[in-house]
Parts: sequence; structure tokens; C-alpha cells
Amino acid sequence: MKLDIRGSLECGKNVKIDTNVVIEGDVKFGDNVKIDPNCIIKDSVIGSDTKIQANSMVETASIGKFCLIGPYARIRPGTKLNNHVQIGNYVEVKAAKIGAGCKINHLSYIGDAILEKNVIIGAGTITCNFDGIKNNDTYIENGAFIGSSVQLVAPVRVGKNAIIGAGSTITENVPANELTIARRD
Repeated sequence: MKLDIRGSLECGKNVKIDTNVVIEGDVKFGDNVKIDPNCIIKDSVIGSDTKIQANSMVETASIGKFCLIGPYARIRPGTKLNNHVQIGNYVEVKAAKIGAGCKINHLSYIGDAILEKNVIIGAGTITCNFDGIKNNDTYIENGAFIGSSVQLVAPVRVGKNAIIGAGSTITENVPANELTIARRD
């Protein structure tokens, strides 16, 4: 087993670290953390009972308790995940605050965003956060459901319990408790 520590690592109880894991900078693991093979963790805090699956990268982030990350996930600087968050395979998150119970399960990019609690993000959804000059924010309120292959063109706000149909390009705020579809059939 190869573990490469290039900084400091503080571990809680019952931490399991598989082979070919690289730890850079200051890293802290809570109790019962599990790190699968080929992960890179840099300058981050990983909460208790969280699992980082194979081939994932976490950099300058704070991960809550009972989270599931990966495989092949990339958590970029400035990201804060609350408890019970799922970040799936081939998901990239940058400078985002993700609330408790949110699920971003596969093939998505969420950057410069705030997701409140229990938001579901469908496969292939992206926040279009850079307008060529600056980054803009996307805000998604509690319980919203974003369908697959949705583009959220920031700055934009999605209301509480809103549903956005698959394939939609959203350029205006979405009202709470309504279904929004923006596409041609």
C-alpha cells in the first residue's frame, strides 16, 4: 500500500485509506472516513462517516458528515458541502455551497452556486457561471428538482420546490412551486 503525505494529516477513529492516495497541505479526516484508491486530497476537511470513492480529487474544500463523493468527482477550491450530500461520478463542483441532503449524482458542473437543502440535480446539468468577463452566481432554493441536461445561465435564481424540465436552458429566474420548461419539442 502506498500513501503519500505531502503535508499534515489529522485523522479521527476508524479511518480507512486505500492505496495510491495523495494528501497535500493540511488535511483533516473525521471518524469513520473512507478514502478509496487513487484519490488526491489537498488542504481540506472531510467530516465523519464520509466516503470519497476512487479517482476523486478534493482541493481546498470542506466536506460535511455522511457525504458520498465520486467516483471520479472533482471538488474544487471554495466548495462547502453540508451533511448527507451526494456528489457522483464525473461531477465537478467549484466555489459552491451545497446544502444538506442535496444530490448531484453524475456528469454535472456546479460552479459559483448556492444550493439550499434537498436539491436534486439531474445528469448533465451545468451552471453557466462565466460570462466572458466575470463569474456570476446561481441560487437554487430548498427542494428544487433540476432535470437532466439543463443549463442554468447565471445570474439566475430557482425558487423553492421548483421543477425544471430536462433539456431546458434557463436565462431568467424560475418561480417557486412551478414546472418550468424552456425548449422546443
